[in-house]
Amino acid sequence: MSFIEVDQLSFRYHPTGAPVLQNLTLSIEKGSYTAILGHNGSGKSTLAKLLCGILTPSEGKITVDGMDTSDESVSLRLRKTCGMIFQNPDNQLVAGMVEEDVAFAPENLGLPREEIRRRVDEALETVGMTAYARHSTAKLSGGQKQRVAVAGVLAMLPDCILFDEATAMLDPTGRRDIMAAMKKLNREKNITVVTITHYMAEAIEADRVLVLDHGKLLMDGSPRDIFSHVAELQKASLSVPQVTELLYLLGKDGYAFPKGILHAMEAADALEAVLPKRALPADAKAPEPSGAPETDAALELRDVTVVYGEKTPFRTEALSRVSVRFPRGEVIGVIGHTGSGKSTLATLLNGLRKPTEGTVLLGGVDLWKEPKQMRKIRSRVGLVFQYPEYQLFEETVRADIAFGPRNMALPAEEIDRRVRDAASFCGLSAEELEKSPFELSGGQKRRAAIAGVIAMEPEVLVLDEPAAGLDPKGREEIFGGLMEYRERRGATLLLISHSMEEVARYADRILVLKNGRVYLYGTVGEVFGQAEKLFDASLDLPQITKLFLELKKRSLCAETDVYTVPYAKKRIGRLLECSKT
Repeated sequence: MSFIEVDQLSFRYHPTGAPVLQNLTLSIEKGSYTAILGHNGSGKSTLAKLLCGILTPSEGKITVDGMDTSDESVSLRLRKTCGMIFQNPDNQLVAGMVEEDVAFAPENLGLPREEIRRRVDEALETVGMTAYARHSTAKLSGGQKQRVAVAGVLAMLPDCILFDEATAMLDPTGRRDIMAAMKKLNREKNITVVTITHYMAEAIEADRVLVLDHGKLLMDGSPRDIFSHVAELQKASLSVPQVTELLYLLGKDGYAFPKGILHAMEAADALEAVLPKRALPADAKAPEPSGAPETDAALELRDVTVVYGEKTPFRTEALSRVSVRFPRGEVIGVIGHTGSGKSTLATLLNGLRKPTEGTVLLGGVDLWKEPKQMRKIRSRVGLVFQYPEYQLFEETVRADIAFGPRNMALPAEEIDRRVRDAASFCGLSAEELEKSPFELSGGQKRRAAIAGVIAMEPEVLVLDEPAAGLDPKGREEIFGGLMEYRERRGATLLLISHSMEEVARYADRILVLKNGRVYLYGTVGEVFGQAEKLFDASLDLPQITKLFLELKKRSLCAETDVYTVPYAKKRIGRLLECSKT
């Protein structure tokens, strides 16, 4: 039975503008679990807003549970039927206290007090926020806010829930918890789930995957069927699970493997069929993370503690006695569970926040030794926020990028050079420089915000989830520019991320925070070699690393320090060649 019917749908944001969605026809069954994939600008979020009646079609028709979404007389019933969770939780939180925010929708549905209490408690437990029920929403981290936003929709118990990149700011455990809640609601309560995501681990859990490309339906099928078409997905600026890509690349080299393998265990089964068992050396003890080498440090924290809400009921110790050194010229990945103190750490490093206790040093000098010099310090340590598009405010992109250099009182010629160089690093065209920043797509806004920081040519660049919510092509472009900037300027980069794959690919060493304290700090191999400790910190391993751990269990491969697909391909390729001799 069809729950959602989309018939010849087209949509334009402006009557004379190009269509964002074109002649789209599809149906979604009651109680199904559907994932929607697509590059940035493909029309995914627009479709979600159309499905729940926030927008109405320019052409065509949408019906949800028999209701025409263009009919204003059913708008209230439609909102009750379809709940939507947005990518940015700040757009969805309405109350000052967590439990009040979650209760907002049930209260507006006119439910009895006892039922509201029960739903609020159940929703908070589902997203792991029971301990924060009476906390201020303004004091939460970005990931914690997202959990509250999810709880607010869960408390309505709608017939359909639309997730628009709702897990982009969550740690791996938080993401798994939300996915488990989605599946539970879908299986046990027959709630229709539609999730928009760039995380392939979420897409492979769905019953059905829809792929949009420039406003049109490119693919429609089961996850196994969709991810069998690796080349087509990559052409549409999308990615596939790491193990799927690995076996696809090995297949191009002439080795035969089943198509559409999605999980590490499946990939291990396929490889076990062709790889011989071998005598492996006894397990060596995983190296303990050694921390930063005793070399020149770009930044250093000594016994730093940060307390929020001192002398109030909401007192929170965001960081506790943190001592860490960041070597000059390296890329440091910073990972940790939601609320572990990552974003607080970022604001300390360029003086946006003063530590409650302890010292932050830049080039060996206390940041707060001469507070009047803080402007110069902030030109040396650039900070790109969790939502970098919030940093845009000028009339044109060019003026926005030039804002920092202008405030450094640089000559006009130097400002122009820096704007051009920063735009080049971030992949912004000359045409885009003359546009209003608010005309740009989400990915372009992020490039513009990063360019505005790079234009000051900082020696340290702190990036708080700079690529969250972007498609693979957008991530590649942003990180390509950042790595080029690091190489040309000798800059130190701190990359805060929930993506283990990103950190494994780009970082030289990794800092793990847990409950505001340094939990692990060492090279990529040293940190990812501590799998149990990472799981204990609500983190995860790259999927390709999980595959090699499984291969070692089966006596097929001794190496487990494999974190990227290209290296995995080389290693498996060598094993396959050896098996022929």
